[in-house]
Amino acid sequence: MSADQIYTGSCLCGGIRYEIHGEIGPVLLCHCQRCRKANGTAYASNAPIKVSDFRITQGEHLLKKYSSTETTTRCFCSECAAPIISIKTDTPDLYRLRIGTLDTPLQQKPTQHIFVGSKAEWETICDDLPQYDTRP
Repeated sequence: MSADQIYTGSCLCGGIRYEIHGEIGPVLLCHCQRCRKANGTAYASNAPIKVSDFRITQGEHLLKKYSSTETTTRCFCSECAAPIISIKTDTPDLYRLRIGTLDTPLQQKPTQHIFVGSKAEWETICDDLPQYDTRP
């Protein structure tokens, strides 16, 4: 990313829009049951971003929060239910961005699969990325 690059993103209905003024960290593909349920898919595509780099530019009143565990809060649009970010208490300076909500093209590719030990029994991973049973 160049110094003046701004990433933008939005939820499915467009009610929530955001900007990221900074780096997007490594893209992880998480196969844990909570991510599968929260996204309705085989895995979630997440990347860390600095809290200080993230800004909601529209629809902040639509952002709802759900504490899925004692350490994880999931934030999503109350209109379309699109997941936007999650907040982990063990990394207070970072959000986990749901990469699928980006509107700006992202050049980086996924780096690894995590929580493969609990992936869906019907899923087959068909790439050569490193796989970890839990979080490495």
